[in-house]
Amino acid sequence: MDFNSILQSISDGLARWFVDHSVAILGIIVAAIILRWVAKWVIEKMVRTLVRENKNLSARAEEKRENTLISVFRGTASLVIFLLAILMILSESGLDIGPLIATAGIIGLAVGFGGQYLIKDLLAGLFILLENQYRVGDVIEVAGVSGVVEGLNLRITMLRDLDGTLHYVPNGEIKTASNKSMGFARVNMNVGVGYGDDLEKVKKVINAVGDDLTQDPEWKDKILKAPQFVRVENFGDSSVDVKILGDVQPLEQWAVAGEFRKRLKEAFDKEGIEIPFPQRVIHKAE
Repeated sequence: MDFNSILQSISDGLARWFVDHSVAILGIIVAAIILRWVAKWVIEKMVRTLVRENKNLSARAEEKRENTLISVFRGTASLVIFLLAILMILSESGLDIGPLIATAGIIGLAVGFGGQYLIKDLLAGLFILLENQYRVGDVIEVAGVSGVVEGLNLRITMLRDLDGTLHYVPNGEIKTASNKSMGFARVNMNVGVGYGDDLEKVKKVINAVGDDLTQDPEWKDKILKAPQFVRVENFGDSSVDVKILGDVQPLEQWAVAGEFRKRLKEAFDKEGIEIPFPQRVIHKAE
């Protein structure tokens, strides 16, 4: 058989294979695309309908929770549909997928001990979602890392810190999750004043600054409870430290605290209230 005959034979074989299988394979691909779209639509409708409203969460927080669940379930559904489509295409192409599935099972048993970490991550991720510990968009601290949750699935949590670094934290490594944007946030600060200052005057100035900030149109929607003098927190080496607390909308604690400090410094300067700095007294030996 010459070379041209071999090429003709291959060409005829490919043509017959294309006629026999191309329509079915194309149908599988189209069906997978349609099924994925339908699954995404159904998942969103189900989550929006079935997830019970939490009275302790704002409408924005509830939406973030639902969006996180939708993202995770959509990703899982897409993966399952993709794998099934691949297996069906291989089967339609004439390949026996039985040994392939059996081999995958053997490999799965072989790596079973290593897979315990994956199972641990998946279970931890499932409980994070079911218990609504945090959602995409929240500011949290987990495994020694703080940042905004940019992504969350059953295996990992993705955090973006203030430096812009994206951290990937396996859910199984999370022992404690601190959510800084659930429900409400708090301005919590200590301010030092001089020992010679009148504490009643200090209290009035602090409360007045908090009230003025709350009435400012630019800030009032961000503040739930005005920052106020709470108590004398500590007697320091060179200052009397007072505690100031106020409740604000989630994620607004840093902006509100910064503006409050600015206004408080200006008010203290105007009223002659000292913000002391560490001082050292040196006695010269005669």
